[in-house]
Amino acid sequence: MSKASNTRHTILEKAFDLIYKKGYQTTSIDEIIATTKVTKGAFYYHFKTKDDMGLAIINEIVKPTMHEEFILPLESTNDPLDNIYNITESLLLKNEYLTIEFGCPAGNLTQEMAPWNVEFSNALNEIILEWQSSIEESLQLAIEKGSIQTTVNPKQVALFVIAGYWGIRNYGKLAKNIDCYHTYLEELKRYLNQLK
Repeated sequence: MSKASNTRHTILEKAFDLIYKKGYQTTSIDEIIATTKVTKGAFYYHFKTKDDMGLAIINEIVKPTMHEEFILPLESTNDPLDNIYNITESLLLKNEYLTIEFGCPAGNLTQEMAPWNVEFSNALNEIILEWQSSIEESLQLAIEKGSIQTTVNPKQVALFVIAGYWGIRNYGKLAKNIDCYHTYLEELKRYLNQLK
């Protein structure tokens, strides 16, 4: 990685961390510059505006992470229902970066920015549609193999799973206690088992 590429990546990673903990709108460019220890000129060499940087965070940090943690595990599974549960459990209880206090980075950005910035909305929607499609495709394959009921509607299940995950992340931020995660996971497991 070249020095310029390394600087850009460092800015994105540090800015992502600040934004995850503080919110996009309350994180200033000056704060990002101070945290990354780059000059203002270096920041503006890589990003024309804060929103330019924000879109880069979505496309270069959030999207690859979600692809690796949400989508890849579903592409190589014979049991998507167990994988959906295991992915969710891991993200809620085992992921060292995602905390109950700060919720889901993609969910936070969606709530904070999608109503105000169409480019953010489109980029975030693309990520969620990819997640939704991966769930639907893995379920459709399982239906065809006969490992889950033929009456299962993959789109309905995908939307239910995604809405449940985002919802419990938000509830957890308010509750500030992981007990709600355990309760949710018990119900998610019961629901998914009924589809087999």
